[in-house]
Amino acid sequence: QVQLVESGGGLVQAGGSLRLSCAASGDIFSINAMGWYRQVPGKQRELVAGIVRDGPTNYGDSVKGRFTISRDNAKNTVLLQMNSLKPEDTAVYYCNVIGWRVPSISFDSWGQGTQVTVSS
Repeated sequence: QVQLVESGGGLVQAGGSLRLSCAASGDIFSINAMGWYRQVPGKQRELVAGIVRDGPTNYGDSVKGRFTISRDNAKNTVLLQMNSLKPEDTAVYYCNVIGWRVPSISFDSWGQGTQVTVSS
């Protein structure tokens, strides 16, 4: 089993910043990709940002230039620094981690979600 623990959500005014953290633990051999998604009621979950083991990143168009994803491979942790937040960033943010439990068994795990609310 692989567990993900998210933290850092909350309420912030427009223009403010928040940092989300997600720590993976459990039966982990290696981690390939880590990312953050978000979802609002009635809409599909969308990619916010992703990062692979060797460092390449990708971002959703709506957050480019404002959000930064990073990872600490030694701690199996992924961070999302969110700056210049807008009310439309309000959503539940989910951490996603893809990797291997042992060399031949993969996993694709999701966190429980953390609420981010941006007030205007």
